[in-house]
Amino acid sequence: MQEKILETLKIKPGYVSGEEISSHLGISRQALWKHIQELRDSGYDIVAVPHLGYKLHGSPDRLLPFEIGDKLNTRLIGKKIYYHETIPSTMDIALQKGLEGAPEGTIVLAESQTKGRGRLGRGWVSPKYKGIYLSLILRPRISPLQAPVLTLLASVSICEAIKEATGLEAKIKWPNDILMHNKKLGGILTELSAETDQMHFMVIGIGLNVNLDKGSLLEHATSLKEEKQENINRVGLLQEILRQIEQNYNNFLKKGSGAVIEKWRNYNVTLGHRVKVAAHKEHLEGIAIDIDTDGGLLVRNDSGLVRKIMAGDVTHCR
Repeated sequence: MQEKILETLKIKPGYVSGEEISSHLGISRQALWKHIQELRDSGYDIVAVPHLGYKLHGSPDRLLPFEIGDKLNTRLIGKKIYYHETIPSTMDIALQKGLEGAPEGTIVLAESQTKGRGRLGRGWVSPKYKGIYLSLILRPRISPLQAPVLTLLASVSICEAIKEATGLEAKIKWPNDILMHNKKLGGILTELSAETDQMHFMVIGIGLNVNLDKGSLLEHATSLKEEKQENINRVGLLQEILRQIEQNYNNFLKKGSGAVIEKWRNYNVTLGHRVKVAAHKEHLEGIAIDIDTDGGLLVRNDSGLVRKIMAGDVTHCR
C-alpha cells in the first residue's frame, strides 16, 4: 500500500488531497495517515497542508524495493527483492533462498552487513547506507565449468553501469576486482549449487563502495564519492547495474561468451602485465596474455609454457 501511495504522490506534481488518495486506493483517511507516518519514519519528506493535501518533497537515500523497482524496466533481474537494513551476509540468505526455489533474478539486498565476505574467506566492510551490497540468484542452463564467465559478466556490467550513471571509468582486475585509479572500488563473489555436469543455481554477490568517505576506506581502496567528489545516487546506480546485468546475461544465453569476453578485454588491467598467481597450493608467475572462452586466465611463464588459471589470487608485479 505504501508503494501505491508513493506512486500517486510521484505522478502528481503538486499537492494531492487525502480524499483523492483514499478514494483511489480504497482505504480510509485514517489508514492513509498511518501509512504516511510510516513513510516519514522511513525517511520520506512528505508535507501535509490542510485543504491542499500531501506532497512528496524528497526521498531517502535507501535502497528500498519500491524505489529500485520504479522505472527499472527489467523483465527478469530485480523483479523480486528481499530488503534488509542489517544482516550478516546477503550471500548466506541468497543461497538459502536459492535452495528454497526462489525464481531467477531474485535479489537479496542489504544496507549493511556484519559478516560480509569476499573471495578466499576475506571479509568485506559494509558501512550502512554507504555502499551497494547485494546477491543475485541466477539459474542458467549451462555447465558449472562456464560459471566463471558470469563473474566476468557481472564485472563488465558494473563498469558499464558506473560509466552510464556517473561518467567515471572503472576497470577490472581478473577475476573479480573492480578498480579505479588502481584502487579497489568493488568486488564480486560467485557461489554455486551444482552437480558435476548440471548447475542448479548460482549466486553472484556484489559489493561496491559508493558514498564512503576517505576516512572510512581501507588502504588501497576508493569509492565513487571520492572519485567524483560528490554523493552518488545509489538507487539510480543500482538500477543501472541491474539493467546492464540483464542485457549482458540475455546476450550470453543467446550468443555465448564471446561478447562478454570481448567487453572484459576492453575493461581489464590484467592482460599484458606480469602477474603472480596463487591458485590452491600452487604458485605461478608469468605474463597474463589472454582470457579463454570459459573465463580462465592464460598465463605464460618464463619457460614459454602457457597455463590456464580458473581460480586464484592474482597480484600484479610492478
